[in-house]
Amino acid sequence: MSKLKKNPFSLSIHLYRLHLFLVFFLVGSISFFAQYTDVINSNKPGFSESPYSVGTGVYQFESNLFFRSINTIPTFSRPQSLGLDFMFRTGLFLEKLEFNARVTYQEDKVAFKNIFTSHYFTAGFSRMTIGAKYLLYEQAYKDKSKEIRSWKKRNSFDVKRLIPSVAIYLGMNTDFVNEIHKTESISPKAGLLLQHNLSKNFNLISNFFYDYINTDFSEFSYIITATQNFNYRWSVFFENETIFQKHQNKTNLALGLAYLYSRDLQFNSSGRFLIEGKAKGFYASLGISYRINKHKDPYTELDENGNAFGDTPISKYNKKQDSFFSKFFSIFKKKDKSIRARSKRTKKGKSKKKKRRN
Repeated sequence: MSKLKKNPFSLSIHLYRLHLFLVFFLVGSISFFAQYTDVINSNKPGFSESPYSVGTGVYQFESNLFFRSINTIPTFSRPQSLGLDFMFRTGLFLEKLEFNARVTYQEDKVAFKNIFTSHYFTAGFSRMTIGAKYLLYEQAYKDKSKEIRSWKKRNSFDVKRLIPSVAIYLGMNTDFVNEIHKTESISPKAGLLLQHNLSKNFNLISNFFYDYINTDFSEFSYIITATQNFNYRWSVFFENETIFQKHQNKTNLALGLAYLYSRDLQFNSSGRFLIEGKAKGFYASLGISYRINKHKDPYTELDENGNAFGDTPISKYNKKQDSFFSKFFSIFKKKDKSIRARSKRTKKGKSKKKKRRN
């Protein structure tokens, strides 16, 4: 039996490519619009990903505890997996740009079936991926609630909703993973992310990924997710993912539920029916998403003509005069000096106005 337990290792170089465990991103969120949202916009519990970023100043943590079980098929297989999927997301530099990192740690049951079946358990990282996405195009919609003259216009379908928002994704799969999940090299990942907001409470997300590029395990996949909001708290989604690999195709059908506990905390769950070649099984998950919200809306200071302008030497001087330390040390100044200082600021304030008019 000890020899049989070692056989999967000797055969894994040629056979484990058939059974790599793949997990992508999803949006099971409650809100769909813009980059930053007032409530958390999570990628859990499904596998697709929205083109929208979490927004600058947001630090978001998404975790998912999952269990996967599938039939043991001849030769080499991974019939069971139990693990934790963790993702960190943040917006940097631009509202439309998001950086993210994803780590999956799991314990796998590895089985070898020939005349009889043997198995062993192994644990480690199955995925370590860093990436970024950028929103290329964001579709805008009319606010028909303000239309009071025509009931027909207020309730008609906005054809702009047929045009999706579009983002691109670029990532890198590291190879610091468990032996049975290795691809023998660092590999890139590229994706196209689309989202149709067909109504205020219903959206359709489509993802197209090319993963493990330039390796023997390269694959193409698509994910289609339909999400329906019932109210402010609850939303449900249905999802179909199909992965095309060299030796076999994989498909899963999912149904999931998300509950918004607070603006920064979401709970979710999902179940999936798996088809991997000739094998069939199921996947179940429970997850929590939480964000630290330090977002600040950017604004531009305008002059009296509505034109943006930057700091001038005068405005910088006025800011310096109004600083805390300047006010503190002004206590020790003589009264006549403070009067002269105020008169100087007044004169400079007048010159500032003249400059704005020009």
